[in-house]
Amino acid sequence: MIFNEKKSRQLALAVIDTEMQAIEGLRGRIDENFTRACKHMLDCEGRIIVTGMGKSGHIGNKIAATLASTGTPAFFVHPGEASHGDLGMITVKDVVLAMSNSGETVEILTIVPIIKRLGVPLIGLTGNPHSSLARQATVNIDVSVEKEACPLGLAPTASSTAALVMGDALAIALLETRGFSVEDFARSHPGGLLGRRLLLHVEDIMHTGERIPSVGKSTLLKDALLEISHKGLGMTAVIDEDDGVIGVFTDGDLRRTLDKAVDFHSTPIHRVMTSNCKTATPRQLAVEALKVMENSKINALPVVDTQGRLIGALNMHDLLQAGVM
Repeated sequence: MIFNEKKSRQLALAVIDTEMQAIEGLRGRIDENFTRACKHMLDCEGRIIVTGMGKSGHIGNKIAATLASTGTPAFFVHPGEASHGDLGMITVKDVVLAMSNSGETVEILTIVPIIKRLGVPLIGLTGNPHSSLARQATVNIDVSVEKEACPLGLAPTASSTAALVMGDALAIALLETRGFSVEDFARSHPGGLLGRRLLLHVEDIMHTGERIPSVGKSTLLKDALLEISHKGLGMTAVIDEDDGVIGVFTDGDLRRTLDKAVDFHSTPIHRVMTSNCKTATPRQLAVEALKVMENSKINALPVVDTQGRLIGALNMHDLLQAGVM
């Protein structure tokens, strides 16, 4: 077998062209059947039960996952298993989304009478609007394609892509109608980067109590350095008698102080500290605190309450450990 690089590239481009045409053909299918399907799914008081066999099942699994992660409770039920007990997962408050390119998948047609008997809406996603499934569905969305990308015309390629795209269209149409927000998405993805960025607050990761580096304004520079070293955050807050933050002294301040040949044993910290320093608040998003650090080219922040009193501290390492950056 001789590998022909030119031919392989031509075939790959032909696949992409065929699938692009299949997707383009869906534009005309965003019609009253699509809106009726959306309405049934929006009115659903239970879950969207997605079912499909073979490649349609794989696409159905993905559609169910997309629906669930964008505010529409959904899960996938294998039609073969449904006939052996899993039909009990479907309740009268649910909506069933059945996927079959031919519309004649035996495993799905076997359970259609039971679904109809439950009285739940049955949405068909088929490549044959005249098929048995399309006729028995409450509403059918046509996802037929002119041809498969497979040169043999056998392997589900363009047809599965079209079904997937239509499923995404349904999910996003529902997302918009429900007013599903970025925060809602983050709550359903707490383990992901977006979830951590949108759900994690400064108070969740800041150092508190004895772990907060702080010194009084009259503290000698040498003692302030010991505080920085002991607490390990690369800075210390400088506070007044009421715990109000009046400044910070950081590693950067130390380098600048060394250039001035300051006496570490007699100089009070307030003479070399950075006044009007940047601070964070406990309910501030951690990602916002990160942005303050990046914009100001600093590595740590004191955390203050509404009265400006010191209640915590965090640095870049804390944000890194929390997965915010």
